[in-house]
Amino acid sequence: MRGAIRAIVQKHNGERRQLLAMLREVQAAFRCIPEDAITFLAEDLDLSRVQVEGTATFYHFLSREHRGNVTVYLNTSAMSELSGGLEVAAAFEEAVGTRFGTTTADRAIGLYTTSCIGMSDQEPAALINDVPFTRLTPDRVREIVAGLRAGKDVRELVGPLGDGRNATPLIHAEVHNHIRHTGSVFFAPFTPGAALSQALEMASLEVIDSVKKSGLRGRGGAGFSTGQKWASCRATEGESRYVICNADEGEPGTFKDRVILTECAELMFEGMTVAGYAVEAKRGLLYLRGEYAYLVPHLEAVLQRMRDHHLLGKRILGTHFSFDIALRVGAGAYICGEESALIESAEGKRGTPRNRPPFPTVSGYRHRPTIVNNVETFGCAARIAEHGWQWFRAMGTAASAGVKLLSVSGDCERPGVYEVPWGTTVHDVLERCGAAPALCVQVGGPSRTYVPPSQFHRRIAYEDLDTGGAVTVFGAHRDLLQIVRNHMQFFANESCGFCVPCRAGNTLLLKALDKIRAGHGTTADLDAIEHLGSIVIKTSRCGLGQTSPNPLLSTLTHFRDTYLQRVRSDVDFVSQFNLEAATAESIAVAGQTPVTEQA
Repeated sequence: MRGAIRAIVQKHNGERRQLLAMLREVQAAFRCIPEDAITFLAEDLDLSRVQVEGTATFYHFLSREHRGNVTVYLNTSAMSELSGGLEVAAAFEEAVGTRFGTTTADRAIGLYTTSCIGMSDQEPAALINDVPFTRLTPDRVREIVAGLRAGKDVRELVGPLGDGRNATPLIHAEVHNHIRHTGSVFFAPFTPGAALSQALEMASLEVIDSVKKSGLRGRGGAGFSTGQKWASCRATEGESRYVICNADEGEPGTFKDRVILTECAELMFEGMTVAGYAVEAKRGLLYLRGEYAYLVPHLEAVLQRMRDHHLLGKRILGTHFSFDIALRVGAGAYICGEESALIESAEGKRGTPRNRPPFPTVSGYRHRPTIVNNVETFGCAARIAEHGWQWFRAMGTAASAGVKLLSVSGDCERPGVYEVPWGTTVHDVLERCGAAPALCVQVGGPSRTYVPPSQFHRRIAYEDLDTGGAVTVFGAHRDLLQIVRNHMQFFANESCGFCVPCRAGNTLLLKALDKIRAGHGTTADLDAIEHLGSIVIKTSRCGLGQTSPNPLLSTLTHFRDTYLQRVRSDVDFVSQFNLEAATAESIAVAGQTPVTEQA
């Protein structure tokens, strides 16, 4: 093992910031992070053992215990659950012969669950040794497990290949893009170099001014002015600056960045390069969520083609501007979608959010001025450079310029990616996707809003229903509280644990919901949920805790009658304690029945 660890360290030039990449390789080689590996990494990188162990135990796809030579991660998102995920899970357990959360005695196959893997339009889905498998059924599961038992490589078991670049050798995935509605920004013809050549004819500050005038705002959900962010970074003194693309779209129901990365990576990378020119950076990073690791060979090939055509690297397009981009791959942590947590992870550490201020534009990657924008934002920036800010500003609304990519899934005939102008109504989206009569539409994922039918006239825009991209349709036949529970479980699982309000508050909210679903709730419990939810939002350290109570609070606001039907109003408290159930095990062991006295 000593030689293997040393080779991994040398491959990454002994760079501490590559610790997460090294740990990913250790996990792949040994199917766990062995005790000795932690010791050897600490020695070779001159880190404390606690630092290495802290990173190794933070991420979902890294494990101190052996997870099987073949590791299955089955998605447990709401859409998976509502699409037959429980039946698929049972089929895996039966075929493999072990329960989820365990590995077979021969260490051949491990079964584990994970949060949304960006396949909400083709559920149930799973990652098997990083290879995505979609639209799973019990029969398909038995076929896959039989192939694994026969010694076949995981990639040999991939079903009919998906559309577009999914079918190319570098991706080779059964994933489908499901591009349902295109526009003039994404998925439209793009000539590599078109945006860069236009930008390089302008002064760098003019590029920033153009982005400001375009009205482009961050497409990840926060909606901050992209031009202002770039200007802040450029105005901060530093010996170097960095451009980071946030490709960690972990919000359940979101998958449009996956499609951009698959079909429009050149557009996104060119937008990053335009940003590099604007802020005078020479280095860019694409932080890719671990669930999309299967796209790495494809993305590396795109980057190399850009270098070959002088669109990246030294003296881009024959100018004095030099800029290059490297990949960083996560290992399963929703919190790393928060920009400062992402930076910590990109530096090889635990993905724990930083205190702000200072903001990343002042002190970001390596404590240098850094801009962090998401995949869609950089794609828009490239088009603005290519066509001009007036062209972009003419689309959308006064406060929400341009277009928005929506990841539409759920109870509809045509789930997939839709490019629409800001200002499109929820009703328009439902008509486009062929939605069944809906109980509600979740706009922005679990951290945002559950929209009732009476509000389907509302517009998707920063001034009304802002969203990072997820639009999930839940049919009238669905159990709302089942959906809410799935989402609250997600937030309880994904809390980084740093601050008490988020770590403890989400668990308490989940327990309160379970009490109601079990028939022990009262109207006082509803008031308590709203009070606790408000505390979690106001006192949590980062955006996760500041939005995590929303599944409960939004549905209590718009669907209160659904809760009132499940709780009692005649009493303030209903005990969940069951004496017989609590003493059943000890009675069985003792073989005696206790004598109880009634007061």
